[in-house]
Amino acid sequence: MSSYETWLATQAAEREAAGLTRRLFASDTAPPTLDLAGNDYLGLSRDSRVVAAAVAAANAYGAGAGASRLVTGTLSLHDQLEHALTEFTGFPTALVFSTGYHANLSVVSALADADTLIVSDAHVHASMIDACRLTKAQVAVVPHNDVAAVSNVLSTRTRARALVLVETIYSVLGDAAPVAELAEACERYDAILVADEAHALGVAGAGGRGLLHAAGLSARPEVVASLTLSKSLGAQGGAVLGSAAVREHLVNRARPFIYDTGLAPAATGGALAALGVIRDEPARVARVNEIAATLAAVCRVERPAGAVLAVPMPGPREAVAAVEAAAAQGVRIGCFRPPSTPDGVSRLRLTAHAHLSDEDVAMAAKVLGDLLGDLLG
Repeated sequence: MSSYETWLATQAAEREAAGLTRRLFASDTAPPTLDLAGNDYLGLSRDSRVVAAAVAAANAYGAGAGASRLVTGTLSLHDQLEHALTEFTGFPTALVFSTGYHANLSVVSALADADTLIVSDAHVHASMIDACRLTKAQVAVVPHNDVAAVSNVLSTRTRARALVLVETIYSVLGDAAPVAELAEACERYDAILVADEAHALGVAGAGGRGLLHAAGLSARPEVVASLTLSKSLGAQGGAVLGSAAVREHLVNRARPFIYDTGLAPAATGGALAALGVIRDEPARVARVNEIAATLAAVCRVERPAGAVLAVPMPGPREAVAAVEAAAAQGVRIGCFRPPSTPDGVSRLRLTAHAHLSDEDVAMAAKVLGDLLGDLLG
């Protein structure tokens, strides 16, 4: 056995012993379950209008964009989606990417250099953490949602520029960032707030326009947003929203944009149609928040800021066992285990979905209530 084979076997054994082994399964061939695990918050991935728009885009432009957007991969459909995103969120400009992960890699790595300080919330997404690692910037990780800690680090910085990284709604705990206070700190100390709206777009703020729009921050020059097209919009891809100067800089300096094939036409068309549905049917946004509140009450946790809620578990094995027990009763939930959790705590992760019926919600509440009652007393 080679050294790498030995190392891989050791890694696998250690994961198994710790209850941290992850395995893939084809969800479309698994027994049917009520989905409280996926991120299709508004049920738009299978909406007939969204699917039809995706099919029409594929027929018109082909299966893929064909090249980097700086070569021949930019389509008029990309321009339409970017314009629609700016109209919906209130930001001056938008730039779409092939994934939300690439959007975060791009905005952080392109805006930071060796003369930059990055102040990162301890709970930011892995894509932001990886982006920090790609830069030559100084990185300071501060306690979760601690505005005073952010201000203290910014006030003592020695680098010429600074970025503050947060999620507006966090993907693990489902809580909201104090974006207004953070923006004030950034303005005071001449820093840029980079806020990931992945779990807020379509769920939070007036008509689902996000927490930055709700706080009146969309037009602020010190605020840049990133987001994904794969959650509330039911498609795939990502975007960065900000000033025209930021967009131009990303087009010229963001490696995941420059060296990647443009967002696929089907995903572009689908996301554009989904955005129109959200704009025209704000009741979907109210419905997903109503269901999230119901699930939180059943699970005896605080009402989340968006569609994501988390239930702490004693350990990773208990979390996996709960997922399996719920699936056996027809409800699909997820779980976070280290190293995916920023604080090392294993949690059940539930997501609300606007398209669930009252009967679906009642059934889920019964299964979850019985399950958690048995597990947690």
